[in-house]
Amino acid sequence: MHHLGRPLLVPLLSVFTALVAGAGVIAIAGGDPVAAYAGLAEGAFGSTRALSETAVWTTPYLLAGLGIAFAFQGGLFNIGAEGQLALGAVAAAWAGYGLPLLLGAALPAVVHVPLTLVAGASAGALWAAIPGWLKARTGGHEVINTIMLNYIALNAVSYLLNGPLKDPAPGNVIARTPMIAEGARMGVLLEGFRVHWGFPLALALSVLLVWVLRSTTLGFTIRTAGASPDAARCAGMNVPRAVVLSMAISGGLVGLGGAIEVSALNHRHELGFSQGYGFDAIAVALLGRAHPMGVALSALLFGAMRNGATRMQYLTQIPADVISVIQALILLFVAAEVLIRRLYRLRDTTAPVALSQGWGS
Repeated sequence: MHHLGRPLLVPLLSVFTALVAGAGVIAIAGGDPVAAYAGLAEGAFGSTRALSETAVWTTPYLLAGLGIAFAFQGGLFNIGAEGQLALGAVAAAWAGYGLPLLLGAALPAVVHVPLTLVAGASAGALWAAIPGWLKARTGGHEVINTIMLNYIALNAVSYLLNGPLKDPAPGNVIARTPMIAEGARMGVLLEGFRVHWGFPLALALSVLLVWVLRSTTLGFTIRTAGASPDAARCAGMNVPRAVVLSMAISGGLVGLGGAIEVSALNHRHELGFSQGYGFDAIAVALLGRAHPMGVALSALLFGAMRNGATRMQYLTQIPADVISVIQALILLFVAAEVLIRRLYRLRDTTAPVALSQGWGS
């Protein structure tokens, strides 16, 4: 089975093993694993509406996962996606309702929607660039810095939503922004369904990132700096610049995910909107082996599980939280690659490949 390739085979077997282990958890809880998984599949793919909702769930997973995967390609670990999502969402919300007030006139959608998305992506990029700069300038570890910046970002957003950006509507006691203007709202793909243009945009970005990483000087520099900083320096590459750019692009993708949630779905930002996308995206990127196409498939899997969980619970009375257990098991088995290889008696005749190289090398 080794001819199938290291990048694809182990993640697939990890998912399969996690589903088997999840079936055991369901059985122990007194449920029927076959009925549970049938309900999960039906809820995720069983109708046009189910497919629409799966795409809606997949979009933020995909964009946040792409962001974290891009940082992996640069040899960096971005744990700050949760904060970058929140900042991207609040920046997009402000651009969505604030720009018409600032300019004194409504903006056409062809202008306002892109400005809203750029505002969210820029907020995420600037926030992620801070730990990138600290890493390049002082050697401060990006894991620690991004974790700490999560708390700062989330508390800053809480302050804004409870203060300067709070919806001034009479009687409103919820920490949320006003509704964004009509011109800032991204349209739906199919009338009567929630699937929106953010989904094909995220897929297009996946393809674009493959090209950037494989076929551009920027991509080569980032991958080289991530795989071997010393070799990159010897080749005359600006490694500190590559580090900052890696984190900024990573945060920009994550922030764009938050902006799309505001522009296409919620039409405002309020506390607790992210559903833990930022942390789940780490598992999405790991399962996708830090390759944009792998991340797209991984995000689809996570989106399908999240969407199908409600139907599974309705049909079998199995708590939807079982899906979180299965996701955790997937991450566990992906991380424990040696265990998967021993379980399936796979030989690994290749040299160890750093995660930062992924499939893009």
